[in-house]
Amino acid sequence: MDDQSKDPREYLQQKSRQQYWASRRAQAPKKYKPSVSKPTSYVVLDFETTGFRPGADQIIQVGAIKFLNHEKIDEMNQLVNPRRPISSKITALTGIHDAMVRNSPTIATVLMELIEFIGDLPIIAHNASFDMGFLYAHDNIIDIPSYTVIDTVKLARKVIQATPNHKLTTLSNYLELEHNAHDALGDCIVTAKIYQYCLSKL
Repeated sequence: MDDQSKDPREYLQQKSRQQYWASRRAQAPKKYKPSVSKPTSYVVLDFETTGFRPGADQIIQVGAIKFLNHEKIDEMNQLVNPRRPISSKITALTGIHDAMVRNSPTIATVLMELIEFIGDLPIIAHNASFDMGFLYAHDNIIDIPSYTVIDTVKLARKVIQATPNHKLTTLSNYLELEHNAHDALGDCIVTAKIYQYCLSKL
């Protein structure tokens, strides 16, 4: 069956299952430091990828937004050349296709820019173990600092009990947020709003 003939809901369910197990595998070993701290200055981070297996699949988009005292001061939005074809399923999900990334920098260059962008700030991410799995999968080609990381999934579970789950799209619908889903920068914007909402309720 052609990838594009699948029901998008079936593919998203498959993505959720694969993302869960990929993030479970990404938990060991951890170089980053999971935290329950509540920083007011931070970088919200999100990746779009060619698949759901850190180390085997590759990052194709990096989104990051820097906040100082909860005010946005900078952002990073960079496509990445994965040096492999992007499947039609991933293109359908993210809107990113081969031609878009053909002239983009490779991950080593982008990660150096990302490390400089983050500086010594903590990272906020939704389902953080997934993104951290992809980030630290590249620790063999570039030294990735040991970041402090706050996961908004865990935070939202403490604050928001009215939703059937704590997926980013579910929470954005619950909070009535505009959401460009499966775009790294769009996901960062919503993650930041969820983080700030949760802090306001604690």
